[in-house]
Amino acid sequence: MLWIGGPPGSGKTTAASILARRHGLRLYSADTRTWKHRDRAIAAGNPAALRWESLASDLRRSQPADELLAMSLHVERGQMVVDDVGALPNAPLVIAEGSVIRPADLPSGSVAVWLMPPVGVQAQRLRTRDGQRVPLYELLAEVIAGEVAVAGARVVVARDPSQVVAELEMLFAERLARGPVAQSVDERRALLREANLDIVDQVQGYYAQP
Repeated sequence: MLWIGGPPGSGKTTAASILARRHGLRLYSADTRTWKHRDRAIAAGNPAALRWESLASDLRRSQPADELLAMSLHVERGQMVVDDVGALPNAPLVIAEGSVIRPADLPSGSVAVWLMPPVGVQAQRLRTRDGQRVPLYELLAEVIAGEVAVAGARVVVARDPSQVVAELEMLFAERLARGPVAQSVDERRALLREANLDIVDQVQGYYAQP
């Protein structure tokens, strides 16, 4: 398994998608499991998840950033992601990406890197993507930077996407060479269908929320 973490706006999804298509890898994007993870947390009686559910939809985004961070289940979802990826087939090699991928949750010896964009770059990307400033994402960037620093995890400064992909290929070269990777056209098509179905699940989960 290959792991790519980092805050929103760091280019994780773009880089992981390119690598998956280029090298015949299975792509796991944590965002596509957001609502499944939330349902799992609610079923377990997680207080932060239950509080989110109790709030009217028009009040959710107006909560303080620290409360939104707790209700995003950043800590809880890290282990959920590891469990999800561990349950995937052994072949081909999995590349997993997401903001909730935390160094403390990964198995020992994991091949992992965190994309950390300069503050100005991240802010510009998020404004382009979301059309506004999102305090939660700014706080999340600080939290992830702290987690990475404490763990002494490997970091790539996320600037130009093509340069990021090239650097990730260098860092992951040994693992990519060992594989296993999808070889045939049918195998690669199956992986693309799987990734597309994950995105459909994500969208349907979003619109199913009260």
